[in-house]
Amino acid sequence: MMNRIVFSLLLTLQFHFHFSTTLAQSPAASPAVLPVPTAPSPVVAAPPVPTAVSPVVAPSPAPAGPPNITKILEKGGHFSLFIRLLKSTHVDAQINSQLNNSNNGLTVFAPSDNAFSNLKPGTINSLDDLKQSELVQFHFVPTYISASQFQTVSNPLRTQAGENRPGQFPLNVTIAGNQLNVSTGVMNTNVSTPFYSDNQIAAYEVDNVLLPWKIFGTPVPTAAPEPAPVPLPPPAKEKQEPATVSTPITQNGAVSLSMHGTVVTMGLAVVASFLL
Repeated sequence: MMNRIVFSLLLTLQFHFHFSTTLAQSPAASPAVLPVPTAPSPVVAAPPVPTAVSPVVAPSPAPAGPPNITKILEKGGHFSLFIRLLKSTHVDAQINSQLNNSNNGLTVFAPSDNAFSNLKPGTINSLDDLKQSELVQFHFVPTYISASQFQTVSNPLRTQAGENRPGQFPLNVTIAGNQLNVSTGVMNTNVSTPFYSDNQIAAYEVDNVLLPWKIFGTPVPTAAPEPAPVPLPPPAKEKQEPATVSTPITQNGAVSLSMHGTVVTMGLAVVASFLL
C-alpha cells in the first residue's frame, strides 16, 4: 500500500516537472498563415488512341475534256444571248464536232449582249430557221487566227456560213494602227483583243452582231424586160394584071389576038363572034 502511494506521488511530480519545462522552452505562437489559392492546373485531354484510318488523298484535277465552244463563251461572262442562239440553232453541236475532228482550229467573233441590244427589235425573230443558222455560222472562221496573224490574212475570210463571194457571206478585216475592224458590206465593227486563246481556238469580242450581205444586204434591182418585138405584117400579094387582048389587023384582013403571050390569027368573022 505504501508503495502505491509513493509511486503515485512520484508520477505526479514527474508530470508536473515535464509540463513546466515544456512551457518554458516553447516560443510564442506565430500567427496563422492562410494558404494562397492557386489556379487549377488545366486539364489536358489525353491524345486519342490512333486507329487504322485510311489516309485522306486530295482529289486529282479533272482531266481536260474535249473543246466546248459554249463553255468557252460562258467564261467570257456576257455572251448569254449568243449562247442561246447557238443552242437554239444547234450550231454549237456542229462547232464542237468540228473541233474534235479537225486540226485547223477555229476563230469566233462573239457579239456581246450589248451588241444584240443594238439591233432593231424583232430582227432575229423575223428570220426563219435557215437564216438564223447562217447568221450564227457567219461569226465563225474555220481556222485558228491569232491577233498577229490578222496582219497577213487574205480578204475576204471564209466563214462557216459558206461562200464568201459578193452577194453571199463576205467578211473582210482591216487594221488601222492597233485597232482591228471587220466589215460585211452591210456594217463594220471593232474587234477587241481575244478573251480566250489556246492555239486551237481564238475568241474575240465584237461590238455589233455581224450582218451578212446575203441576209441583210440591199438587193440589186433587176432590169425591166425588153418589150417583145412587134411582128411585121405579111408582105402584100402582087396583083395579077388582067388579060389584055390586042387585035391587030393583018394585011389579009385577018386579026391577030395576043393573050398571055400567045398570038392567034383568025378571020374577022370569027373575031367578031368572039368579041360579042
